[in-house]
Amino acid sequence: MTSTPFTDRRSTMTRRRMLGAGVRVGAGAALAAGAAGAALPLGLAAPARADSAGTGAAGTAGSAGSAGSTGPVRPTLPAPTGPYPVGTVELHLVDTTRPDPVAGPGKHRELMASVWYPAREVERDAAERYPVAPWVPAGTMAALMASLGVPAGLVEAPLTAGRQGAPVRRSGRPRPVVLYSHGAHSYRADHTVMVQELASHGYVVVTLDHTYDAVTEFPDGRVLTPLHDRNHQMGPADFADDIRYLLDRIEELAAGHNPDADGRPLPEGLSEAIDPRRIGMFGWSKGGTATARLMLADRRVLAGLSLDGPMLPDITDDLDRPFMLMTAVNTPAASPSVAGFWSHLRGWRLAVQAEGAAHPSYGDTQVLVPQLAKVVGMSDEDLRDWTGTLDPARAVRIQQAYPLAFFDLHLRHRRGHLLDGPSRAFPEVRFLP
Repeated sequence: MTSTPFTDRRSTMTRRRMLGAGVRVGAGAALAAGAAGAALPLGLAAPARADSAGTGAAGTAGSAGSAGSTGPVRPTLPAPTGPYPVGTVELHLVDTTRPDPVAGPGKHRELMASVWYPAREVERDAAERYPVAPWVPAGTMAALMASLGVPAGLVEAPLTAGRQGAPVRRSGRPRPVVLYSHGAHSYRADHTVMVQELASHGYVVVTLDHTYDAVTEFPDGRVLTPLHDRNHQMGPADFADDIRYLLDRIEELAAGHNPDADGRPLPEGLSEAIDPRRIGMFGWSKGGTATARLMLADRRVLAGLSLDGPMLPDITDDLDRPFMLMTAVNTPAASPSVAGFWSHLRGWRLAVQAEGAAHPSYGDTQVLVPQLAKVVGMSDEDLRDWTGTLDPARAVRIQQAYPLAFFDLHLRHRRGHLLDGPSRAFPEVRFLP
């Protein structure tokens, strides 16, 4: 692994400590209110049963909690808008070509991925067989809460729209594939709103934890957290190496093979649903930079989308395939490294910026942190440090609309008008020169 600069995380970690201090007090108060028969604060719900959740069950950002609830609070995610139900499955992958110096002699790099796809309707009597997937596994959620200083059991992971292992919806032809790479010290669930939106519109989306730069949980129960040892820091090039390995596994899936290291069964119809000739990729922050680097190294990725990627280290090679920047703070005007990358785009290109967006605004943070803020009593000023001034409900609509329009154009050749210029439906989105 290489040691390269990336977006400064110090302010993010300070905000996490601030949120954790509030959660320790506020979540306890919320639970006490629930035990007394009062309603939980707006935006948090009591744990939902799997048979009553799924597409639409997560509600919308800021939906009301259940009155008189006791037990952990559970933030909600907005439901996707596409016509198809969503399924998901985990893959445990082992790259036997890359030794793992952190794990020790004889060990190889292990990775966890999730595949999201359009699924068949799950009948009520089959709901228990295909439970609703949580945002992150229980061990990962516990590690995330511990990093905030939150006592165990106070906050549970949101539920997604995905049914675990549900059969794939058949369409008569394979579907385009979109890959996702997370930001520094993050996790593959960080943009689930966007991921399940694409899947609900007919895409196969594959997300990946970059081990040692992610909070990730393996099937045997191991939970690994990001390393802060400078000798093992991962740069965007390391992320790109992980994704190149993942591309090979996607080709295996399309050929009818199962790449899961433990041989766990795949959802019915998954192999037939994957089109390895139509692949796009998006990533947030360091993952956005990795998207650009992978496209320069591997022509299998036809189109790339960066969510406020800093493009560090500087990218000096020309890229001839479609690329879109959804920027917040890392705009071409504000960042020399982004401006340099922008000048090397020789194919279709577009840069947009949502007014009031902060660095994490195009991800799940924009939805989940405001809900936690209601529990902890976070001030408006503190909340803006996390989310900027972009309204969470508007951020969700932007997340759902613009990536879908981009991949529809370049992977399906479906031309709409959203990417042609400013839209009355999205007055906060500016098109950058």
